[in-house]
Amino acid sequence: MASQTGAIVQQSLNALMGDPSFLPHLQDQSREQAFLSLAAILSTPNKVHKAFLRITVDSGNVVRIPAYRIQHNDTLGPYKGGIRFHESVSEEEVTNLAALMTLKNALHEVPFGGGKGGVVINPRTYSVKELYLICKKYVQYFSDVLGPDKDIPAPDMGTGEREMDWMMAEYKSIHPGHPYLGSFTGKSVINGGSLGRREATGKGVYFTFRYMIYDFLKAQSSWLAGSTNPFVQTAVAHSNRSLTIAVQGFGNVGSVAALEAYKCSYLHNKVVAVSDRNVTLYNPDGLLIPALIEYAAYHQGDLPASEAALSELGLKAQILGREDILYLDVDALILAALEDQIRKDNVAKVMARIIVEGANAPVTGDADEELTARGTIVIPDILANAGGVIVSYFEWLQGRETQFYSEEEIHKMLYAKMQKTLDGILPAYFGDPNPLRQNCYNHAVMKLSTVLYRQGKLY
Repeated sequence: MASQTGAIVQQSLNALMGDPSFLPHLQDQSREQAFLSLAAILSTPNKVHKAFLRITVDSGNVVRIPAYRIQHNDTLGPYKGGIRFHESVSEEEVTNLAALMTLKNALHEVPFGGGKGGVVINPRTYSVKELYLICKKYVQYFSDVLGPDKDIPAPDMGTGEREMDWMMAEYKSIHPGHPYLGSFTGKSVINGGSLGRREATGKGVYFTFRYMIYDFLKAQSSWLAGSTNPFVQTAVAHSNRSLTIAVQGFGNVGSVAALEAYKCSYLHNKVVAVSDRNVTLYNPDGLLIPALIEYAAYHQGDLPASEAALSELGLKAQILGREDILYLDVDALILAALEDQIRKDNVAKVMARIIVEGANAPVTGDADEELTARGTIVIPDILANAGGVIVSYFEWLQGRETQFYSEEEIHKMLYAKMQKTLDGILPAYFGDPNPLRQNCYNHAVMKLSTVLYRQGKLY
């Protein structure tokens, strides 16, 4: 497990060790031994699978592409986690993401363990045929460890419903006569996917932000009145006025979160900046998000990057560098791109007072500590971006039961599950000055520790 995640898990175990109400039957030496066991179990993956996929590319050449499937922990159920296609994929990165999935599922009480997959490619440089072969080979190489009751992949960066459809079809071919609908989630609806799955993560990201700043504060206004907690003061200050929002990353997560903010009738939002891999677009009066989404859909996900393209759309915006979005003077910054975006070397330039992690691990540990010391609210990935795995769970259930929910039902169930988690986390966060990330990890580690103890796995 990467040092940041491992350190936070250890902090959670230290806090639980000193809590006499937690696992009270464990005392003295047996308690110490059990907690040493917990640290060992949660800090390492159960299994690491690595392969070099043999692909014949369009030129006729044979290439070998590194690929991974990391299975971190299955205490709560089958392994679950996306497959990432990106040139930065590494064993360390995939292992850390698998650990985060374990904790995320535990936090939201989704009956899955944590897994993650990755293929070291830039999918933009491969043809459709080549990508199809890569997907087939991935399933062929890892078919023994995948399955509806073993390990259930889903889309991640660089993959989507098309890739999941291809992979499920290959799994079905390899395992004739076996259940296959639940082998992959994030599929197209016609192939057994769930309505609303593509938008789930982005909708969940914005819902988490909105629920904290509007719904929860409104419901708890009398309790929070006069609080000296710096996070309460930050939240209250931003709940009573118009908010400016910037969204880094304009893929499935970022574009949906931006659209949710643009349409929201609860908060007076104004999305003033969005960015992709090329540019940042900034307009202090607000951007027309639906038009930008339509443009990106026809340009391989890219935003307009020239004055001519903006003029053709009838949009006004300043064209800035892609990283400039991190340093704009906005109320809230949604990070929906890559990890390690706010770091020790650039955190001093970040001006947003509320940061929402739509991507996995976009804020490093050092940067998180500095932001927390300022009273900046950081809504962590483990809490904010769980919409995808929650709706994946609904899709998995639908595949097993061969009955399907409407999109409205899916979103209603998604919000209800996320609200339940928020209602369990936010009182502790606003009641003491501990970082929200640490509160989330404490809840997740407590759930995992209790189940591991009950299953007799600490001896």
